[in-house]
Amino acid sequence: MKKNRSAFFCAQCGYESSKWLGKCPGCESWNSMTEEILHESKKTGSDKPVSASKRLNEISAQEGRRETTGVGEIDRVLGGGLVKGSLVLIGGEPGIGKSTILMQMAAKLKHQKILYVSGEESAVQIRLRADRLGSNGENIYLLAETDLESIETIIRKEKPDIVMIDSIQTIFSRELSSAPGTVSQVREVTGELMRLTKETGITTLIVGHVTKEGTIAGPRVLEHMVDTVLYFEGERHMSYRILRAVKNRFGSTNEIGVFEMTATGLTEISNPSEIMLSGRPENASGSVVVSTMEGTRPMLLEIQALLSSTGLAMPRRTTNGVDANRISLLMAVLDKRVGLKVNFMDAYVNVLGGLKITEPACDLGIVCAIASSFREKPVDHKTVFVGEVGLTGEIRSVSHIDKRINEAVRMGFNKCIIPKGNMAGRNVPAGVQMFEFQTVDKVLFHLF
Repeated sequence: MKKNRSAFFCAQCGYESSKWLGKCPGCESWNSMTEEILHESKKTGSDKPVSASKRLNEISAQEGRRETTGVGEIDRVLGGGLVKGSLVLIGGEPGIGKSTILMQMAAKLKHQKILYVSGEESAVQIRLRADRLGSNGENIYLLAETDLESIETIIRKEKPDIVMIDSIQTIFSRELSSAPGTVSQVREVTGELMRLTKETGITTLIVGHVTKEGTIAGPRVLEHMVDTVLYFEGERHMSYRILRAVKNRFGSTNEIGVFEMTATGLTEISNPSEIMLSGRPENASGSVVVSTMEGTRPMLLEIQALLSSTGLAMPRRTTNGVDANRISLLMAVLDKRVGLKVNFMDAYVNVLGGLKITEPACDLGIVCAIASSFREKPVDHKTVFVGEVGLTGEIRSVSHIDKRINEAVRMGFNKCIIPKGNMAGRNVPAGVQMFEFQTVDKVLFHLF
């Protein structure tokens, strides 16, 4: 096989060099040179077949049918299942459970021929994991290989229905001289797999590692190349895992799947609100419950806040699961609009369960948790808070209020504090008290 010529290009300005340089002469940026293949242009003859266009109504949608994975939480995130001929990237930090969920998915797809390509583990190690997860592996074919050309040859020969590659950082192409896991290797390998997937109609799942620093060789480079990007979230020392879709050409990007890591693999959690609220203390200051939406699923989460006096010139703002800038904004609202002098105290805010929230509908709950800790007065543990807080101290309406309230009622809560704009013309469910407020100061006056 003739080896194509390669060159190095700056990822910032596009400067070209025949060799790698630590510093780009064009824009003077460091470590920005990446290797690219220079494919020789070939003259097109008159006998070369030319692609023809088709009418949209002549294309059968059955070719893009979905295949359920047998794992309900994964199907929810994917939008109903795997689409035939799609390329799916599963990203996450090392040890989070990506290989485990691939093997569990393969065990459920018993009527599909699956080729599991591993560049990190031997076939014996994969068999040991399969035994631990309770998979007999009758439909799974293992391949311990890292050479892209060899993998492509075997895929074309075996013709599997689904290909799983663990992980993309270990696969390399002989066309490039750079080491496996570099930007050029990851991009070239993924591009070749994408072409193979679309050509053969085989569904391909690839695993990509991401460090906490978000290195450029991770899945962030690949997001624009693949059809679907799923991220595993959660701390390795905690048992709960969140599977989130950040890109999905065939479904919603707002859905999440919730799992618990056990000795026998990942277990689906169909009622995440109950898990997130388990062990919640009663009559403790600084603890409140909010109702948030993850896609079409309402969830109840506990938010804890702790304020303490500081000896520093600049008080600390330590958060877990919520943006620290948002906390500073809400504390400024409490200081300016309500009169609580909280800006001169250290503030610690934590979202229990390891979940990250970005929805502004949790603002009211965060404000009440901070005020509860400041005044050292607990909030009724059967109360749920919903509402976005503005800079003038107003409480703004939120979406999906019915789903949020129904989830609170289902979990046994009997009080809901919501924005006044969400109450107009709404039927109050039996057994629950609804309190509507327009400003934050009135909410705190009602609570304390």
